[in-house]
Amino acid sequence: MHSTKDNLQVLYEDNHLIIVNKRPGDIVQGDKTGDVPLSEIVKEYVAEKYNKPGAVYLGVVHRLDRPTSGIVVFARTSKALARLNKMFAERETHKTYWAVVMKAPKQGTARLVHFLHRNAKQNKSYAHIKEVPNSKKGILTYTIVKSLQRYTLLEIDLETGRHHQIRSQLSSIGSPIKGDLKYGFDRSNKDGSIHLHARSLSFIHPVQKEKLTIIAPPPNENLWNACI
Repeated sequence: MHSTKDNLQVLYEDNHLIIVNKRPGDIVQGDKTGDVPLSEIVKEYVAEKYNKPGAVYLGVVHRLDRPTSGIVVFARTSKALARLNKMFAERETHKTYWAVVMKAPKQGTARLVHFLHRNAKQNKSYAHIKEVPNSKKGILTYTIVKSLQRYTLLEIDLETGRHHQIRSQLSSIGSPIKGDLKYGFDRSNKDGSIHLHARSLSFIHPVQKEKLTIIAPPPNENLWNACI
């Protein structure tokens, strides 16, 4: 499933930024695994497409968990990176996710507020109803979009951006994401993915100042295809 520059799915590009649809399994930035990160694949794509000799500038604006898919934004200039970083930090972007769960939540739509405590050793976040030491408030709103025979598609609007936020909050209401063993789903997906997809992103272009809305198709896979 991993991306190479030849199967990279570019959703938007200009002189200032490039937005791609991450495949499950891709890492956004290099880590201890030593696997080739998406940032390097995008650099290679830019170098080849625009005939750029020497080092290509590419700034990582935000990340997505390795097993998830969807929209990732990279900056092509330091000016765009600084502005995008500020926008993401100040929540001036609107992000929508799709998640497939087996056990549908009791309510068709709800706003979930939890206090998330991250355990770095386990690389896992725990959702608590009340504030606990070193916790951060996590808020999202979910809506049931589609009910399939065995699964339910949820659309999620994030109000905060916490570590594993959607995964831990959905798990805490008894609706873990399909394939997400870490957060209580009973079996993993064959390819190691989870059914969580960064579906859309709206923000004001850092240089042109026009509103951009990007939508990413989910992975081409039977269950996702049934959701569309």
